[in-house]
Amino acid sequence: MQLDRVRKVYGNGQVAVHEASFTIADGELVVLVGPSGCGKSTLLRMIAGLEEITAGTLRIGGRVMNDVAPRDRDIAMVFQSYALYPHMTVAGNLAFGLKLRGAPRGEVERRVASAAAMLGLEGMLHKRPAELSGGQRQRVALGRALVREPSVFLLDEPLSNLDAKLRHSTRTEIARLHQRLGTTMVYVTHDQVEAMTRGERIVVLDGGRVQQIDTPMALYDRPANLFVAGFLGSPAMNVLRGRLRASDGLHLETAPGEGVPLAGATVPQAWLDRDVVLGVRPEHLLPVDGDGLEVRVEVVEAVGSEAYLHLDFAGQKLVSRLAPADLPAPGDGIRLRPDPRRLHFFDPQDGRRLAA
Repeated sequence: MQLDRVRKVYGNGQVAVHEASFTIADGELVVLVGPSGCGKSTLLRMIAGLEEITAGTLRIGGRVMNDVAPRDRDIAMVFQSYALYPHMTVAGNLAFGLKLRGAPRGEVERRVASAAAMLGLEGMLHKRPAELSGGQRQRVALGRALVREPSVFLLDEPLSNLDAKLRHSTRTEIARLHQRLGTTMVYVTHDQVEAMTRGERIVVLDGGRVQQIDTPMALYDRPANLFVAGFLGSPAMNVLRGRLRASDGLHLETAPGEGVPLAGATVPQAWLDRDVVLGVRPEHLLPVDGDGLEVRVEVVEAVGSEAYLHLDFAGQKLVSRLAPADLPAPGDGIRLRPDPRRLHFFDPQDGRRLAA
């Protein structure tokens, strides 16, 4: 699948998608992620044919799809709402689309049985949606798309109506389903955890524009700009603004007489004495006994395998992620130092990552 400068402009002049260009390989699972209103669902609906493409070109299997009707695109879509027919059984819901297309009875039965077995629905085929849990209904919605045996699956926020436990288990089911089928999948979510755990590649959008496209860990380790840096990662990346100074050791001067020591870090000579934005992931802001960033602990959140320290540094809020042992108490003063090997620098004007 290839999108070449695909654009969506509504009648009132609102630009929902600005010239999105990227390629999705056959069998790849790509996640579109971003905050509400960023254009991700609009982009998915243009792929499905449910939204008209204002400009640019969409190709699937090498064929231009801009003016092809949705039913002729060989695509199946799973929506945020289950959209099941309440008066039909699970079997009826699974079979409905195939019967509508005139598929032979034997073929309908084969596909329904195969989808039910793959999704663990065999014992529920006689039940109606009202008798099912939220997770089971979502599996039926997935099965209804699955029986189509399409070349592309489109999933629009399929887990948003589920509780945390069901989201986790259904995420895993979708991953297994993709591994078994090897079918191209495009998955839309606003949840960065879903994006990081599900996508082979992630397309990050904001304001209708593609911000970065890469593998989950590449996005996490080398965000292209401040938006990507802040959006991916939980808790979010710590951000400090100041001027790089080399006097008395490399440090970020955040205010007269205050600074963040960056001992061990290497920066180009051209960056010295210029304003930058420093990004530090919570797990890379570490306690030290000697020279470090003086902070006050405000809140301690111990969550089992790790703990989050919510900190105050001269009025700025920071977060450190630590192992849950020998934790300080709220109100304590501690010293922290950023890991010099894991620093991120951004331009304070446009937010773009500074490359060494």
